[in-house]
Amino acid sequence: MQDSAIDIYTVYTLDQMMQNYHLIVQLTPSLTVAMYQHYLQEMIPHRYAQIIAKKGDDIVGVSGFWIATKLYCGKYLEIDNLIVDAKHRSQQIGHLLVKQLEIIAKQNDCQVMMLDAYLTNTEAHRFYQQNDFKAKGYHFIKKTSTIPINHECLRDEDLMTNLDEALK
Repeated sequence: MQDSAIDIYTVYTLDQMMQNYHLIVQLTPSLTVAMYQHYLQEMIPHRYAQIIAKKGDDIVGVSGFWIATKLYCGKYLEIDNLIVDAKHRSQQIGHLLVKQLEIIAKQNDCQVMMLDAYLTNTEAHRFYQQNDFKAKGYHFIKKTSTIPINHECLRDEDLMTNLDEALK
């Protein structure tokens, strides 16, 4: 897909996705390169892929996605970490990424698209509402590991540690 010098590509390999770390870390600052690589190695075999927005040679936007099936909604595409580089926002790049994900969802016979956004991320809430998403519920998290993890969704202020150590 191409629009105003923005090209959108789908990437499937670890090497391709590692090039997008500079964007992913803008949303998840606690994510180290080693953690990113480890997570991708676990995710890719489960049909995880990414789309990227390129402006010339620069990758200026990324979104991961999964296609799966749930009993309550049928086949779906889940958006995972849609990020536009801070220097390139307000240029419709996020909108182009969502439109491409919608094309992928339709090509794969998905009934819906869905995503999670932190309650405090009101900028993302506005963006998704402007792109015709509706808030339908809460996403609950309960920590099940005794290993303290320095990650935004599992922030434990008393026991901060780096997952790199836990992965060794």
